[in-house]
Amino acid sequence: MITLYDTTLRDGTQREGLSLSVEDKLRIVSRLDDLGVRYIEGGFPASNPKDEEFFAAVRDLDLKTAVVSAFGSTCRADHRAEEDAGLRALLDTGCEALCIVGKAWDLHVTETLRTSLEENLRMVRDSVAYLKSQGRTVFFDAEHFFDGYARNAEYATAVCREAAEAGADAVVLCDTNGGALPGAVRSVVAAMVESLPGVVFGIHAHNDAACAVANSLVAVDAGCTHVQGTVNGYGERAGNADLVSIVPALVLKMGDDCITRDQLKLLTEVSHFVAETANLSPDPHQPYVGTSAFAHKGGLHASAVSRLPAAYEHVDPTAVGNLARVVVSELAGRASLVMKAKELGVDLAGQPDIASKVIEDIKQLEYRGYSFETADASLEILLKRELGTYEPFFRLESFRCLMEKREDGRVMTEATIKIWVDDERYIATAEGNGPVNALDRAIRLAIGRFYPDLEAIELSDFKVRVLDEKKGTAAVTRVLIESSDGEKSWGTVGVSENIIEASWQALVDSVTYGLSHPERPND
Repeated sequence: MITLYDTTLRDGTQREGLSLSVEDKLRIVSRLDDLGVRYIEGGFPASNPKDEEFFAAVRDLDLKTAVVSAFGSTCRADHRAEEDAGLRALLDTGCEALCIVGKAWDLHVTETLRTSLEENLRMVRDSVAYLKSQGRTVFFDAEHFFDGYARNAEYATAVCREAAEAGADAVVLCDTNGGALPGAVRSVVAAMVESLPGVVFGIHAHNDAACAVANSLVAVDAGCTHVQGTVNGYGERAGNADLVSIVPALVLKMGDDCITRDQLKLLTEVSHFVAETANLSPDPHQPYVGTSAFAHKGGLHASAVSRLPAAYEHVDPTAVGNLARVVVSELAGRASLVMKAKELGVDLAGQPDIASKVIEDIKQLEYRGYSFETADASLEILLKRELGTYEPFFRLESFRCLMEKREDGRVMTEATIKIWVDDERYIATAEGNGPVNALDRAIRLAIGRFYPDLEAIELSDFKVRVLDEKKGTAAVTRVLIESSDGEKSWGTVGVSENIIEASWQALVDSVTYGLSHPERPND
């Protein structure tokens, strides 16, 4: 069985622009524990006070299966392991598992550490032996192993041998520069397994050549039983091996029980949770867990998948906690639209004429610049209009927006709307940091008293795309708005040569959809 070792909280945080608080890291540990990850590397205690605080706080977590690991380096050249401050910092964390990195490339030993090859072997041997003598599980990361093996296979192998003979619980072969290709990884791992029988080998891959997941899987196939990676592949430069892709491949395709099938169903949730915690948008095209990973757009494709999903989906999306969905666009056929409508709670199965009419409408709208792929809420409203079941919550008489730039540099935007609710006319004026914000506030002032559910609706994202750049400021613009009520999110779209009008269309759809699907309190 493969042992999973997550290093999101250490290697993953080396991604440019990614930072986690201590509280963030503790929450991620709990989610990874739920997922069934065996080892969770918490950080480098000798590097910063935040990691020291984390290791003190993580002791209070009641983890079911996960073991928290601390990361550090071998002892320094010409220093005894027992007296090395870095190794002492690792022991002081109280972690049951420790991971230390050492040089496996002779170039780094002589040029970076500026010590002898023999002294580096001593550093590896003594560091592992000392930590093992303190009763800890010890993993040894052979840094730059594949580059080192290519240059001097004998020495790279000797480094791994020293770590194994000193008692390392796993010797992890690291593609630190991320440039190795799967064929080379497979042959080198197989050679190491043969030359050092009985040693537990691991793989730690980086994604600089876009092969980190593939390299991890071929390493397992060649004999590695310990796999390191990060959630969503976060990491320095091009990132680390993505455990979110590795784990389902191991369980569903390679028959390994590294986590249970029930735990695997948490994969999408955990992936998105870590992304949101890191203040990063989940990648909709990420394998297995992306919102587009099982999205079917082509008409023939979508029609066929409704009859035989396995013919078009490499795994059951529910196995990884995801969902299959149909994307409606100008490529859609009637079957696609009927499936999508059913997904949205609209029954078109017995109404082929209406379905055909909606498809033609969608084609014309997309020709004008609309896109419904990420705007399900606007699509649902379009369907209800065609069916005659659309019920607006208010009717616009007019709106206007005024912007004022003041001498002190401040910019204020004011929006006034005149709307009707039933037979009553209301006028509201609000200020905002931009026209959309001001219009949103004005709507809330005007109708909030009638629709208290509006309070829960928030605009979470706003995107503008110029559709014909050659026309410059006269170009048609597409506005996409993402909204949420704290439980679910939905997308809406507007298109116009006037960006404020396009924004208004998307905003009205957002409010209308949210009020039509109010947040339900937990039972």
